Amino acid sequence: MKTLLIVFHTMTDGARQMAEAAARGAAAEPNVQVRLLPAREAGAEDVLQAQGYIFVTPENLAAMSGIMKDFFDRTFYAALDRVVGRAYATLICAGSDGENAVRQIDRICTGWRLRKAAEPIIVCTHAQTPEKILARKIICADDLQRCEEVGAALAAGLALGVF
Repeated sequence: MKTLLIVFHTMTDGARQMAEAAARGAAAEPNVQVRLLPAREAGAEDVLQAQGYIFVTPENLAAMSGIMKDFFDRTFYAALDRVVGRAYATLICAGSDGENAVRQIDRICTGWRLRKAAEPIIVCTHAQTPEKILARKIICADDLQRCEEVGAALAAGLALGVF
């Protein structure tokens, strides 16, 4: 059985909703075990034991969240040269454009020599005031469906041996 690891961090609940949607989509594939872990709890062994990954983070100050960066800092060298060719996808809950958070994750995944399995999904909440930035986010059904489809596609690819 293949394992899909979904690592997420959230401050205002948007990224968690996106990660859970991806996990729901992936769970439809019976031959793939889905592991949904907060970035604080995910470690190098989790990365090494998975054959595919979905990284889900909010955009904070035009970057991935510090907790997601911490996850990569703690796991990068332990996984280097040991996860080459595995599939990944990225989901970003952004207040503005989210592109820099995607670029940061793509650079790390390039270092690991992972294979991008899907175009990144950026859900823009347009939160631009302190009150809106810190408020709990509600991700709309259409965006959650897109996240679910990424999870389903990645799981199907793992089950079929495409990734």
